[in-house]
Amino acid sequence: MIHTPLCDLLGIRYPILQGGMAWIADASLASAVSNAGGLGIISAMNADDEWLRTEIRKAREMTDRPFGVNIMLRSPFVEKVARVVAEERIPVVTTGAGDPTRYMEQWGKAGIRVLPVVASIAVARHVERAGAAAVIAEGGESGGHVGDLTTMVLVPQICDSVGIPVIAAGGIADGRGIAASFMLGAVGVQVGTRFLAARECTVHQNYKNRILKAKDISTVTTGKRLGHPVRCLKNAFSRDFLAKEYDPSVDNEELEVLGVGALRLAAREGDEKNGCFMAGQAAALVTKEQPAEEIITEMFTQAERILSGGTKWVG
Repeated sequence: MIHTPLCDLLGIRYPILQGGMAWIADASLASAVSNAGGLGIISAMNADDEWLRTEIRKAREMTDRPFGVNIMLRSPFVEKVARVVAEERIPVVTTGAGDPTRYMEQWGKAGIRVLPVVASIAVARHVERAGAAAVIAEGGESGGHVGDLTTMVLVPQICDSVGIPVIAAGGIADGRGIAASFMLGAVGVQVGTRFLAARECTVHQNYKNRILKAKDISTVTTGKRLGHPVRCLKNAFSRDFLAKEYDPSVDNEELEVLGVGALRLAAREGDEKNGCFMAGQAAALVTKEQPAEEIITEMFTQAERILSGGTKWVG
């Protein structure tokens, strides 16, 4: 079985984190991933502190294994949710969409290991100096908010630049991606898109169906003009957004308004016209709905076979 320093750091069987996907990563999915031996993550998204506290306590009723919380630092409730994870003694916090260093002393005193998502060497070094336990180097293949660099070039550069463990993310949906990540120097992976098709994922079935039908060119990146690009599946919403993004008569404020609530429409209501179906390029590798335990076992069995040298080509 593959065992890396990340397993010891986080107290998990498999060196895999489930991505903190807004409107998707709830107590149901997080507990299932943790029960399967990975680290499940609850997304705090833009929710308030009481919603998060309720989800944390739900997860504790569903698993006795470690799980974490992802905090989006641009959330209007970030101060409150930062306190909640400390009060609830969550063992791991992952962060995105901002600088987590102002909260890291508070979290450290609560015994929380902080794993920021980073998309550049400079940010990785910055959070390392502030006390991050590890970093999640996320390439632009991933779903949701993305950076410019790909996983293949970002991960080894981050590994060469910091002295803390590096977790690879972006474009990983099977054992080949896990094996490749280890060869690049990572000690673990974060996977989001494949867990969208987990049985325990409570996302709307229309969302799952779109993932299962995705092809190699089914995703598109929107929002570059606004400075925070987002990768999602192509649909009426993304085509309309792209058209307006390149229309000089449409100002940035109108574009921002266009995206408000679109992810919720996709994830909770399955609105295939007006929803934003965030997903990574690895969606094309997701072909069936499975229990989270089966997903993890299948991925690591394939990775072990590759890394042991037992298989030269794996299809």
